[in-house]
Amino acid sequence: MKKIHIGFLLSYDYEKLKTSIPPVYKEADAIFIAMDEQQLTWSGNRFEIDPDFFDWLEAFDTDKKISIYKDNFYIPELSAIQNDTRERHLLSKKMGIGNWLVQIDSDEIFIDFSSFISSLRKYDHYLDSPEKKPIQFAGFLINIYKYVNDGLLYIDKPAPTKVLLATNYPNYKVARKTKERIVYINNILLHECLSRTEEELRFKLNNWGHNVDVNEGFFEKWKMANQHNYTTLKDLFYMEPEKWKKLGFFKSRDLEEIKELIAKKNNLNLSTIYLFRKNFGQWFKHFKLVKGKRSHGFESYFN
Repeated sequence: MKKIHIGFLLSYDYEKLKTSIPPVYKEADAIFIAMDEQQLTWSGNRFEIDPDFFDWLEAFDTDKKISIYKDNFYIPELSAIQNDTRERHLLSKKMGIGNWLVQIDSDEIFIDFSSFISSLRKYDHYLDSPEKKPIQFAGFLINIYKYVNDGLLYIDKPAPTKVLLATNYPNYKVARKTKERIVYINNILLHECLSRTEEELRFKLNNWGHNVDVNEGFFEKWKMANQHNYTTLKDLFYMEPEKWKKLGFFKSRDLEEIKELIAKKNNLNLSTIYLFRKNFGQWFKHFKLVKGKRSHGFESYFN
């Protein structure tokens, strides 16, 4: 117990696991990949997997840390987001309560996973009777908007955005959100949320947990964006457009080079004061909660 267990979801964008698994492999005690046994998305559409992917996975897994967990993750009576939440709950149960349960989406790339784990380990005492003191941990995403010829476009304002990554007790309410106290860790990930071909992006947005919320004007802006006109484009988010106000440009696709570029941009680095305020606010918000009255979310729904 008290190990670092990492969970991934395998679906239509499984190829991105080749990028998201390697940065966390060394620090992981075990990695679990959840895969629908019928290869269905949360919306009930079938996806195919090239057998070469499993050859890559076997060759990469030199320490034999990775296991595939197959189950029925599509329930027709549930919405896509409910199926999303349910799968994450079942995956975390498989990973084993009593360990740190880290869930990373296939399109999320850690830049410095070892520092995240060092911060997480300071809270190991929360793994003793985790159901009595549930807690969750967040890092921050730089959202990649689109790959272009000379590099990539990313969301520059606001930046970065919160992402929930780990918990000691998976009483998820919506996707990875447990609505318990959040501890914010100064750690950046790249998020390849939209950085794919138009066909791949349309498939993703039609099959993920928020498929009914995509705004009508999103695709036109996304298709026209490039390294020459990005400064003229505003209000870019795929649900409420105004949440993503403007784009930035990295003239590189190399992770090490991007890490250096991020370090030089003040608005992409989180201040000590900002993190203190966020963490103090969370501590104060949950300080007065009555013990024993925490909801277990979808527990009865998903057993």
